[in-house]
Amino acid sequence: MVTTASNPTPQLPPAHPESQHHHPHDRAARGDEWEYAEACLQQTAAALHECRAASVAELNHGIAAAREFHAMGKPSDLLEVIARIQGHDEEHIGRAILDLSAKVSIAVSPYPPLIPFGGKLIAPSAFYESFDHIHRIARALLSPVIYAEDTDAIGTASANPVASAILAEEIRNSVFRRFGIRPFVTIARLDYESWTFLSRKHFEL
Repeated sequence: MVTTASNPTPQLPPAHPESQHHHPHDRAARGDEWEYAEACLQQTAAALHECRAASVAELNHGIAAAREFHAMGKPSDLLEVIARIQGHDEEHIGRAILDLSAKVSIAVSPYPPLIPFGGKLIAPSAFYESFDHIHRIARALLSPVIYAEDTDAIGTASANPVASAILAEEIRNSVFRRFGIRPFVTIARLDYESWTFLSRKHFEL
């Protein structure tokens, strides 16, 4: 669960009007996975502000840029956008995102570990087929499901631990609604190379 920042929140661009009145769970049933992406933008921005990893100007620019992609149905994560806004070139973008990820992790409980072997994990196609809306939300959040042992133990990972925390909560709720059980859902962080590889593999990006 993502914690609330103790410092005053930055003056960020307001959320889309619909997201102010509907919980993402309510809209997921109608296919609007981008409400989850919007929630992730807001929570990630608050975490970056809290740990002083980005200025308010950078966050405003980053959120606006990510929303443009979302409006076109294309996933975009704020950590990568911010890393590029801060001037990191392609050679160093992976390290920059990893550093931002580590800082943002402070806002996520339990602390998500970094798994260096994430790119070798096989996509859980049966789970995605059974929970198609989870697959759509995972794509919007760029947080692949990295394993699914039936519905008892499930894991999701991303370069952005806030995204994985949001997806993990939706997985718990979805499995409970269908089967009446609360699965053990773990979250982890991926390095940039594993993250981009799995995102292409899972979401055909």
